[in-house]
Amino acid sequence: MAGDDNKDIGLRERKRRETLARITETGVSLFLSKGYDSTTLEMVAEAAGISRRTFFYYFKSKEEIILAWQSNFTSLIREAILAQPSDIPPLAVVENALRHLVIGFDPKQSIALDSVLRKNETLRAARNAKYIAQEQAVFEALCEKWPQPKRRNSLRFVAMLSIGAFRLAIDAWSEDNGRRPPLHHLREAFASLRHAL
Repeated sequence: MAGDDNKDIGLRERKRRETLARITETGVSLFLSKGYDSTTLEMVAEAAGISRRTFFYYFKSKEEIILAWQSNFTSLIREAILAQPSDIPPLAVVENALRHLVIGFDPKQSIALDSVLRKNETLRAARNAKYIAQEQAVFEALCEKWPQPKRRNSLRFVAMLSIGAFRLAIDAWSEDNGRRPPLHHLREAFASLRHAL
């Protein structure tokens, strides 16, 4: 009997995550095609194939859709770091993980969303909060790979510096309007970081 309850909870959680992902992807797609300001919550609900009531169970605003999209990338950073070998320095681990992730960037989508984040005052604050969350995710993943307490301070520095380099790379890529791939800007940012150290 208890096994059936756990199975039901697992199924419900999977369906919840799938619905959350569908709404997020639909919202982002509409923001890009119709414009962030022109897209209504009702439009997102309709395009996602859910009722308005169901939509509001998951999201209360358009900003929350963007935040959900951002938090997904933060989770991917953590997973990518944990997948790296532990026999290379922590900074190289983070750089390799970020390189792996930026290869999969959709240039048109990423630059358009970054533009939305920069133009909207509320989302500008969310954009800054995103980098703080990414830094924390990097730090926690590094601490999982190297759990020795004496390494925590140096791993915190690695997390701060690497996300700073990543942020500069994304800014440069956006300002370059995607003419060169994000990987190029990421390599330049980490090369500058190493030179400065």
